[in-house]
Amino acid sequence: MHIGYSNPQLDCSLLGNEIESVDQEEDIGNVQIFHEGRWANICDDEWDEREGEIVCRQLGFPGLKGVTYSGKYGHAEGNYWLDNLFCYGTEKNLTECRHDGWGIHDCEATESAGVICKSHFTSTTVAPTLPPRDQPIFTDKIKIAHAIDGKMKIRLKGGRTDTEGRVEVRLPGSTNWTLLCGDGWSLLEAMVVCRHIGQKYAQGALSAGFFGGNKSDISISGIKCNGNEQKLDHCLHDAVGDVFCPDEGSEPNIAGVTCVEKMADLVPDHIELARSAHLEDKQLFFLQCAMEENCLAQSAVIAQETGYGWHLETRRLLRFTARIVNQGDEAFRPFLPKAHWQWHACHMHYHSMEVFAHYDIIDEKGNRIAEGHKASFCLEDNNCAPGVQPVFKCANYGDQGISPGCTDTYAYNIDCQWIDITDIKPGTYTFKLAVNPEMKVPEMSFDNNAAVCELIYSETNAWIGNCSLARP
Repeated sequence: MHIGYSNPQLDCSLLGNEIESVDQEEDIGNVQIFHEGRWANICDDEWDEREGEIVCRQLGFPGLKGVTYSGKYGHAEGNYWLDNLFCYGTEKNLTECRHDGWGIHDCEATESAGVICKSHFTSTTVAPTLPPRDQPIFTDKIKIAHAIDGKMKIRLKGGRTDTEGRVEVRLPGSTNWTLLCGDGWSLLEAMVVCRHIGQKYAQGALSAGFFGGNKSDISISGIKCNGNEQKLDHCLHDAVGDVFCPDEGSEPNIAGVTCVEKMADLVPDHIELARSAHLEDKQLFFLQCAMEENCLAQSAVIAQETGYGWHLETRRLLRFTARIVNQGDEAFRPFLPKAHWQWHACHMHYHSMEVFAHYDIIDEKGNRIAEGHKASFCLEDNNCAPGVQPVFKCANYGDQGISPGCTDTYAYNIDCQWIDITDIKPGTYTFKLAVNPEMKVPEMSFDNNAAVCELIYSETNAWIGNCSLARP
């Protein structure tokens, strides 16, 4: 395993078989590219030696031995950044090649592109000098991440029950149980661990030695999962033994999890969203509370700072109802404990989550051109299915959350339940409503937390439709 630094426009990763000795003369795996904060695969349509040569060259290998198709080193689970990639072979990195556009593809999970690169690590050579581990890591970081191909054993130790504890792993060919680094450890990795050991859901992703363990026993760092993998082996990670795991304060950073049988699962009601969407023109005079909570575009703030007459300026608001359903079998509760909730005088109740939902308008190039600056949220049971009694209520410092079978509804006529589109030109856009967007609160799945819709905006009307559910 080696880590190098290269072109800042691209990160590449190989997801494949574990390299077991320095006598191996090649490095193999599926190619992954880092874009907009996440790794994803490349589809094998149009994939050939020209693209493979660029990948191996950019990763710092001596050359290409061959390319692979059909997800030979693991399935992508529908997660692709690039499709129909076409290179001439003279490009310095893959971003200079032609493709269909970031995230645009029609590929199945079995269509991942891969390479077999000639390796530096042979019986007659020594490993190249690596940059210092304390060197800043930006998006120009290039690494090779491997998978252990379904043979990793996992157990939990140090917990009060057998469904919680530090994560211990036993690698193929080894009799020793070792630990995982908790740096960057999240619910996505914890979900995979719980699934791997036969549990249903992850309630917590803990680190910093919460369940004990010695730092010297850590064998793997840099683990990154999509959250849908069946086994932890299928996730990206640094090479075994090449550990970079900074302490968390004075504690060793050791990965741990808690698993449970029941879990919440939030889904935005895209039908109610589409049905309720409409335009409203309103003067700033009537939007003072919204101004205080940053619910308007920056141009409204600039208008206020100009002085006389600002309160007469009209803002165009795209209003809509955000109706969130908990279709799981456990309550959804705020991330922060009750003692840390904030009182908002404008709304006369406590807000339990600073970030519960994002509202975005995205242009054809993928740029966010407007967003809902909804500052805080109060979660309660507004409507429940027959036979289900509401539990959560915002009033009088009540407990907040969303019960199974109930919905939390922010109707279109509530303050800040809009996107300020005053500065947007008429046209066709993408509208996205995402709940629990930072994925801090555990759920059964995050794949249905966003409603992604088409927005057609004219001078006098706005239409939202053709919605689908996606990840935040």
